[in-house]
Amino acid sequence: MRFADRLALVAVMLAVAGCATVRETPPAPKPAAEPVKPRASTPPAAAAATPAAPKKEEPPAVDPAAVRAFDAARRALAAGRTAEAERGFVALTKSHPDLAGPHANLALIHRQTGKYAEAIAALERAVQLAPQRADLHNQLGITYRMTGQFAKARAAYEKAIEADPNYALAWLNLGILEDLYLWDRQRALALYERYLVLAPAGDDNVRKWVADLKNRMPQKSAVAQKEQQ
Repeated sequence: MRFADRLALVAVMLAVAGCATVRETPPAPKPAAEPVKPRASTPPAAAAATPAAPKKEEPPAVDPAAVRAFDAARRALAAGRTAEAERGFVALTKSHPDLAGPHANLALIHRQTGKYAEAIAALERAVQLAPQRADLHNQLGITYRMTGQFAKARAAYEKAIEADPNYALAWLNLGILEDLYLWDRQRALALYERYLVLAPAGDDNVRKWVADLKNRMPQKSAVAQKEQQ
């Protein structure tokens, strides 16, 4: 049961949330782009003395028609109309190929139906479009793991952590990979413990895995322990 329980946590089923978001529970609709806040004017004298900071580019607004099409595909997927949802996401990847969300959600549909090569291709495209999205790297890592590509799975999880060091699921999934597939118990233990730090609500299963790993770790000899005191 221990092995199966961990795999159940890895294979997280996600639904669509927003035009560039894949989440477990759809949140309330949000604007396609945050409004640009007015910048305080700088007196000419101060401007001459201090170089102006480079402007931060605002993300382009998403076509409202694309948002509506995305929401329709999301609702179809949530209602179990997978074929309809797939058609909607495919259409969006063609009409708006620069949006990561349709590619990512299409990948999840492919993965659910066992089309792993298509799922990987779609997720690889999604992370190219949104490399800052830790959740997309995490989903790519899951799909690599499901196809036995463990080195690529590790790299994808590590990219998720690099994108967002506080993204707890990536720490957990990397720990599971190291524990069950790559047999690096020491690293798995550290990853599980980091996950527990990031999951303040706690996870009794992971605590049990941590205790189990510690029990199976080779014990230091009495001489070694004495030398380090």
